[in-house]
Amino acid sequence: MLKPIRATTAVAKVLAAFLQDPAADRYGLDLMRDSGYPSGTLYPILTRLEKAGWIEARWETLDPVAAGRPARKYYRLTGDGAVAARAELAELNRQLTRGLGVAEPRTT
Repeated sequence: MLKPIRATTAVAKVLAAFLQDPAADRYGLDLMRDSGYPSGTLYPILTRLEKAGWIEARWETLDPVAAGRPARKYYRLTGDGAVAARAELAELNRQLTRGLGVAEPRTT
C-alpha cells in the first residue's frame, strides 16, 4: 500500500521525469538532468518516494574496476506508484488550470 506524498513542485518534476518512461530504470545523474535538480534536492525526494512505496531501488551488479565507474543505484516506479504519479500530476494540472481560468475538458 502506498503512503501519500506531498506533491511539491520538486516532487512533481521528479515524478514527471519517471513518467517519461515508467518502466525504465533510472539513476541519479539521469534524473538530475531530466528534473533539473541537484543531488541535494533529488536524493531526499527519491528517499521519500521509496519509503512511501512509489518507487523501488536496486544497486546494479558490476565490477567497478572493469567498468571504470562505481555501481549505480537504479530507481523505477512501482506499478501503483505509476498510477499514483499520473493521478497526482493530473490533479496538480487541474488545480493550476482552474486557478488560471482555463476551462476543464468535459467528459461525456
